[in-house]
Amino acid sequence: MKKPEEKSFSKLLKIMDELRAGCPWDKKQTIHTLSHLTIEETYELTDAILEEDFESMKGELGDILLHIVFYAKIASEKNKFDIEDVIETICKKLIHRHPHIYGNTKVENEEEVKQNWENLKLKEGKNSVLEGVPKSLPALVKAQRIQDKVAGVGFDWEKPEQILDKVKEEIEEFELEAKTQNHEKMEEEFGDMLFALINYARHHNINPERALQLTNKKFTNRFIYLEKETQKQHLKLQDMTLDEMNKFWEEAKNL
Repeated sequence: MKKPEEKSFSKLLKIMDELRAGCPWDKKQTIHTLSHLTIEETYELTDAILEEDFESMKGELGDILLHIVFYAKIASEKNKFDIEDVIETICKKLIHRHPHIYGNTKVENEEEVKQNWENLKLKEGKNSVLEGVPKSLPALVKAQRIQDKVAGVGFDWEKPEQILDKVKEEIEEFELEAKTQNHEKMEEEFGDMLFALINYARHHNINPERALQLTNKKFTNRFIYLEKETQKQHLKLQDMTLDEMNKFWEEAKNL
């Protein structure tokens, strides 16, 4: 007898078959027409996670699961692979990459798990530990993944204090270039400064993407409060001084 989750998954596969056979829009889709929609769904899931909105998370995870099933359906029509192959592939990978669970390897902590993971990937034929970092990732996320990857094979700072010194050094270098107004060099040094800050965050177990998302959310909420309060007093932001606007901004900070 099937478990409830197996019945639900079978139901989803059946619906996918029916949509692919009978719906004009679903019939027309390809892996290329779906790809940008998949990215959009992933960002929508990220928004739900940021808000800790579990009801929305449930819906967004369903949307992403649909996309996984959709890609597998299209691939099966081309005799490339099917959903069973997808599941079996990830199962094999997880078992192989966790020898401390499914083998005799001993690990002491999370860092050793990550190091084993990267070493196993190299043994699988990867030419570089950085091969697994998608080229199209947003720059901030990509910087963090690069740092995680190289740290996994031991290329890392020993102490957060060392990185903080590097951050200060990069800020000084940026300030020097800012004095000359050499835009190309300023851009380069600003990138170095951000890269060092992301590394510093990583050593404090801070996800820089999430941290910036939270700051964006906080700023947005405060600015919306500022707008609403000025409208209540029949004022226009463009006619106000910074000091006048700052009064409402400080109020927002105390909410």
